[in-house]
Amino acid sequence: MLFARQRARFNRKYVNPVVEPLAGYLPLWSAVDHVGRRSGKDYRTPVTAFPTADGVAVLLPYGTDTDWVRNLQASGTGRVQIDGRSLLVENPRVVPLDSALSVVKGPWRHVLKFAPIESALLLTRSS
Repeated sequence: MLFARQRARFNRKYVNPVVEPLAGYLPLWSAVDHVGRRSGKDYRTPVTAFPTADGVAVLLPYGTDTDWVRNLQASGTGRVQIDGRSLLVENPRVVPLDSALSVVKGPWRHVLKFAPIESALLLTRSS
């Protein structure tokens, strides 16, 4: 878990500023917009997300205890930029990766079987 935290810090400092402007428009790169549960500030976090029938599945390579996951869980809503679209989402729930794979669309389901990730965050598209 220490390595995952170090990798998360590195990505937050060096990778995210480069990826953020492209997140939501390139395959594998999406963005989650969320509100800080303590600060009330708006944040955008680059993530890897995949469409599902009723929303999106977001991979959690750094585990379930990240600020952006906790912010979404606290507010219950957020916005995901994916495939050039902006989706209002709700009902964040952490599930084992196997459960997320059962709802991911297309060929990604087969590719993600081999991902060294334990869980995903499922978000339902709001109406």
